[in-house]
Amino acid sequence: MRPTVCVSALLPVLLALSACATPESPRASDPSKPLVEREPDERGGADTDPLLSRSGVAHQVVEEAFVTPATQQDNIDSPAVWRAPNGRLWLLATAKQGGALTIYDGDDGRAVGRFGREGDALGEFRRPNGIAVLGDLAFVVERDNRRVQVLSLSMPAAASREVGVADTRTPQLRALMSFGQQQLQQPYGLWVRALGPQQIEVIVTDAYMAGEDADGNEIPPPLEQLGRRMQRYRLQLGAATPVAQHVAAFGDTSAAGAIRVPESIWGDPANDRLLIAEEDLSTGTAVRDYTLDGRYRGQTIGQDLFKAQAEGIALWQCEDGSGYWIATDQFKDRSVFHVFDRVSLRHLGAFAGKTVGNTDGVWLQQNGSVRFPDGVFYAVHDDQAVGAFDWRGIAQALGLRSRCSG
Repeated sequence: MRPTVCVSALLPVLLALSACATPESPRASDPSKPLVEREPDERGGADTDPLLSRSGVAHQVVEEAFVTPATQQDNIDSPAVWRAPNGRLWLLATAKQGGALTIYDGDDGRAVGRFGREGDALGEFRRPNGIAVLGDLAFVVERDNRRVQVLSLSMPAAASREVGVADTRTPQLRALMSFGQQQLQQPYGLWVRALGPQQIEVIVTDAYMAGEDADGNEIPPPLEQLGRRMQRYRLQLGAATPVAQHVAAFGDTSAAGAIRVPESIWGDPANDRLLIAEEDLSTGTAVRDYTLDGRYRGQTIGQDLFKAQAEGIALWQCEDGSGYWIATDQFKDRSVFHVFDRVSLRHLGAFAGKTVGNTDGVWLQQNGSVRFPDGVFYAVHDDQAVGAFDWRGIAQALGLRSRCSG
């Protein structure tokens, strides 16, 4: 299970001092509006995109439980889940073009609301990318505001207690603070963990570049300048507003261990491990294995497996240290999700959906719900929606455990 942090007791004070915005109605899809802004890892065009149908990559097919409504104009990047006190799952996704978070029902995929707008004040976003939820806090990376914004999550009071009346409440999000503006240049992904009851660590990937080539593709800096690819922060809770401290920057500068184009990152404290997706296609896309203190272990995973581009990373974990890593290969037609043993990193197989493709961010919600009692894996679909995979279906297809015990 994911580490948790007790922040509920702080919410009354935090909410009283924070900026607030009200979720708006989700916008309908407009297929005529193109997505034009490039990422630093983009190469070529639609005619050169790698396709799973042509790759020969062995995989099992697991049908999606649902795919959310398409909102192409939002340019959806990454999902995360807040599990409300009543056990209900709320799926949040960053809308890069919309400068907002889209909110879905995590059990059926209905779009139920929206938070934020374009801007640089608290509660506003410019190019939100990575997102993570820990306890009752959400952390959102904003590339163009060069910061991480911290939001509180809560449920409004019930409008009715009458028997048989449906509960139509949706989450309330409030902006608390932001950090990282002094260090971050072009941040993308993040990983968050609890260090103690009142302390949180946040590691953010920073894709600062060295200009563009003649085709408009951003150029990674030389190796000697890649030592600040990851930025580490520590947040102290317990006061009126969380206090953030920059701890250190790190990144390997060897040809084998450097991260030239970073985005996705996830950690495993039980096994002293950080996995970081290397998205650079010119040197070979794969996943680098680092220690928690930021040292490259000398091991890169999936150099012979990833045929499109390594993207979102997730971890299914048990208290005894066992479990599974999931790493995305971003084929345009249908994404492939490779599964590795948590400890040995041995490849255990791969799966793909029937619909989900061109995936950026993913989120594994191991603490499930009524619809997904053994958990659910969410993956962004083609910059415009999010697909959900029942963990039971993934486990059955690949011969994995569906629960840690029992």
